[in-house]
Amino acid sequence: MAGETRLKKLIDEMDPRLNPGEYVFSSANTTNGIDRADILCEFKEQEGITLILERNKADAYGLPYEFIAAWITLSVHSALEAKGLTAKVATALARQGISCNVVAGYYHDHLFVPYQEGNKAVEVLRALSTDESIGNL
Repeated sequence: MAGETRLKKLIDEMDPRLNPGEYVFSSANTTNGIDRADILCEFKEQEGITLILERNKADAYGLPYEFIAAWITLSVHSALEAKGLTAKVATALARQGISCNVVAGYYHDHLFVPYQEGNKAVEVLRALSTDESIGNL
């Protein structure tokens, strides 16, 4: 099944879900010695390998981190070529003073917001879903 590309439908049906737990971003030179099952996401950058994993697992591996996040999944199956979803979501959260780091998966978009702002972020996103001013985007 192909992902959704229509922005209005993506916003209307995003159904944000707060995943339990605390998550962190860390950087490592290698993933040797880290169980792949413990890594939620990894991205290779010139400076190192960015890892996203549960805070307790990062602590167990002795990985450094600075940002503790809540993980929100947008339940709608968004197409990777969809336009505007990330911008709309990030703008709505920024207007409420909430920072947002987005990871696009094959089926869903995943947002990492400051841990203490997780519930508020979900409320903001749910309000965005019912915002009639979005119109027929």
